[in-house]
Amino acid sequence: MVTRHALHVIDHHVARFRRQAAGRRIAILLTLCLPPWAAPASACPFCGVVGQSLAERRDAAAVVAVGESDGGAAADAAGFPTQRFQIHQVLRGLQPKARDRAGEMVAARVAGPVAGTAVLFATADAPPRWTALAANEAVLAHIVTAPAMTAPAAERLRWFAQRLEHPEPAIAEDAFTEFGLAPFEAVREAADAFDRKKLRGWVGEPGIDQRRRGFYGLALGLVAASVDDAAERAACLDVLHRALEAPGDDFRAGFDGLMGGILVAEGPRGLEHLDSRGLFGPDARPVDQRHLLSALRFAWENLGGSIPRDRIAAATAALLARPVVAAAAAIDLARYQAWDAVDDVANLWDTLGAEDPLVRRAVAGYLSACPTPAAREQAARIRRQNPAAFQQAVEAVALPQ
Repeated sequence: MVTRHALHVIDHHVARFRRQAAGRRIAILLTLCLPPWAAPASACPFCGVVGQSLAERRDAAAVVAVGESDGGAAADAAGFPTQRFQIHQVLRGLQPKARDRAGEMVAARVAGPVAGTAVLFATADAPPRWTALAANEAVLAHIVTAPAMTAPAAERLRWFAQRLEHPEPAIAEDAFTEFGLAPFEAVREAADAFDRKKLRGWVGEPGIDQRRRGFYGLALGLVAASVDDAAERAACLDVLHRALEAPGDDFRAGFDGLMGGILVAEGPRGLEHLDSRGLFGPDARPVDQRHLLSALRFAWENLGGSIPRDRIAAATAALLARPVVAAAAAIDLARYQAWDAVDDVANLWDTLGAEDPLVRRAVAGYLSACPTPAAREQAARIRRQNPAAFQQAVEAVALPQ
């Protein structure tokens, strides 16, 4: 005879299994359906692709040296541009007798031809593999004095904050890279190190690098959220609002960062402001709605303490009617486990999904992941209407029927 306790234990394990299965289905749905621009980001979501920072390269290298180019660049056996350098000075070395390398000639891979001084990085392989980067005295000093990768993240970012938009392009790019790789909480913690006046100027400057402008918009939102001075806060918000309304091109890089900054600074009022600018409406530019969805995804991941998550999910659901982001919005709602949107998502099958297989794939994935009776009813309805198409959509995301 099965006891009441045993039934409780069985119910507990069944519920846990269902939660785990739903989680696996959502993970599969995200992997197979989410377009590259919509992927959740582990670092700054508004900075675009950033490479390895100079401090990373320095701390990972077995030897760091200063050298002088000897001749032009030519392709090596693998086709990479390579150049010869004479080592003048070893800055640090983890290898035995690294200091004895002064005067040695080495072949190093380069991004482009280097004329003159370079900083050289060697791996611990035998023989070592070398890479080189053109460097003047300012860049060399920057590489030598940059905080170690083992230092606390916020502490490191405070150092790099003073070098954003540095007159030396390589230093400015490296400072931006450090922020692009940093987790949001570390950036938030280091917000007191930003120069508020400079940030306002960079966000409002038409000629600023658009990738950086998105990050500066986010940073300005952090400043506005943290200052006690009402006039300072109003000045920051005014810059963000005006930048949001400024005309842009069809690419409009960094626009999501401006929206993210507004959400950071104003919380739920920020959502209302974005809505008041027509960004959720049918007349908004498709590229702007892609950026909006990115900003909402950032808010879900990082701003749950200041914007209720049900508000973020509702805002995401409002984009289901917009053709360019409907599929991605449905996938995000599945990731958020926002099952209240089941009817709106299911209705996409016969509307936008009639001409877009990606929408139908997202609908099938959402309904398969959703554990509610309403989702099962909607899936059964669609299957009755068009069993072959629904089966094809389900199989396309490799989800259980």
